[in-house]
Amino acid sequence: MHIAAHDVGRLSRLAAGCTGVAVAAVGSLSATPRVPPGPSPAAALVPAGIALLLQALPVGRISRALAVVLALVAAGAGALTLDTRPAAATATVLAGLGLAGLDLRIARSRFRVADPLVAGAAIIALVALVPRGGLMAPAVAGALLVLALGTVLARPETGPLRTAETGAGQDPQEFAEALLQSMSEAVMVLDANYRVIDVNRRWRELTGHGPDEPIRLDPPPLPPAEGGDWLLPRVDGTTVPVLATMATIPDAAGAPRAYVATYVDIADRKRAEVSLGEQNTELREANARLAAALAFKNDLTSMLTHDVAQPLSSIASLAELLRADWADLPEDIRLELATKIDKNTQRLIKMMNDLHLLFRLDTGSVTARQAPVPLLEVATVVQEEVELDLELDIAEELAVLADRGHLTVVLRNLVRNAVAYGAPPVLLSGRRRADLVEIVVQDRGPGIPEELVPSLFDRFVRGAGLGLFIVRHLVEANGGSVRYERAEPRGARLIVGLEAAPI
Repeated sequence: MHIAAHDVGRLSRLAAGCTGVAVAAVGSLSATPRVPPGPSPAAALVPAGIALLLQALPVGRISRALAVVLALVAAGAGALTLDTRPAAATATVLAGLGLAGLDLRIARSRFRVADPLVAGAAIIALVALVPRGGLMAPAVAGALLVLALGTVLARPETGPLRTAETGAGQDPQEFAEALLQSMSEAVMVLDANYRVIDVNRRWRELTGHGPDEPIRLDPPPLPPAEGGDWLLPRVDGTTVPVLATMATIPDAAGAPRAYVATYVDIADRKRAEVSLGEQNTELREANARLAAALAFKNDLTSMLTHDVAQPLSSIASLAELLRADWADLPEDIRLELATKIDKNTQRLIKMMNDLHLLFRLDTGSVTARQAPVPLLEVATVVQEEVELDLELDIAEELAVLADRGHLTVVLRNLVRNAVAYGAPPVLLSGRRRADLVEIVVQDRGPGIPEELVPSLFDRFVRGAGLGLFIVRHLVEANGGSVRYERAEPRGARLIVGLEAAPI
């Protein structure tokens, strides 16, 4: 049958109270007039028994103070008989002092002052009860022994008979302190004015305070009222991520009496979140690269099926016609068909070269060998290649710092783009602007639609779409830039900026 610690404590104090009544009764009966007259140790048992009764009752401070006074009176009465009854007097003095110091501890330890005093009185009483001992009257010895036992029973939660259960139930301050220090969470206790009352070991570990270092925090690190993730400051200036809460302890009227701040270390969780976030970022980047690669594959497939299939089909049909009707075709028709085959072949070769250059640009393997390049010289070569009405407006002394081959490809693609999507005349000009040379290719066509401008220099825009994409990458590889402007009153202007260089 299990009995609660609280009930055991009540029974123990009840037994102590009854013992006090019995001791007082024995003392009053034993204290008869003596011949010759003089003080008797039995008289000291009366105040001692009443003191024990008051110590056992759940009463206030005044009653406890009265019990101490009565216990001292009993000790004093016993001391008066030291010359006539030394054993009884000594036991009475020890029992009285033990009752008076029932709540005192030795140097703030768990041991009470009363325990050795009461034990001494009990030993003397036991020796006196031995037959033929003659140290004191048996009634007095028995009363002193019962008094010692009652003193032990009066405080079951702090005396030699205490248990973990009675201690937890009857010494709230000690139990609360042990509970605070054993918590795995960091805890800080504050008063109603937010002054630090106490902290536990875990709080000192988290904040970097030493075990015995005084806590002087003004103001203390208070978490947000709503709680949640927070950074707890440390003494070295760093912070530790915690899950913080703030609880209010109200008084009887409901006003804040104290506050308890709790901090749970979540550094490991934060590191896991950061690691997971990095993994998610890497996955998103990998997915983006896969999506870009898929889009590139689809665009490339679309270009090959349309732009490459057309010249191939034309070459195949023209070659078949020449082979089948060679003898019947006039010389001029054969030359015309062969010329068309050659143009389509050159178109295919250009596409393959552009694709090869595109792959190199995507892999970052294109490097620029920069050197001073006369702009008019390269523009003249491009003018001869395109075999179109291309106007040049470039000074002979104008030169740029660039890779000559890259510059040739840039000008050729810009001019062909202007011819393909603009209208003549096409003007290729160059002007010095401070440390830069601006190369402008301008046509008189309808211009570029506004919806195409943001992606004008991307891959696969407007037909094959590789020309301007290649232009942008080659210009950037040479440290320059390219942009689009609308020409007035009509037309498009593609402007390349490269570093000027002396010839």
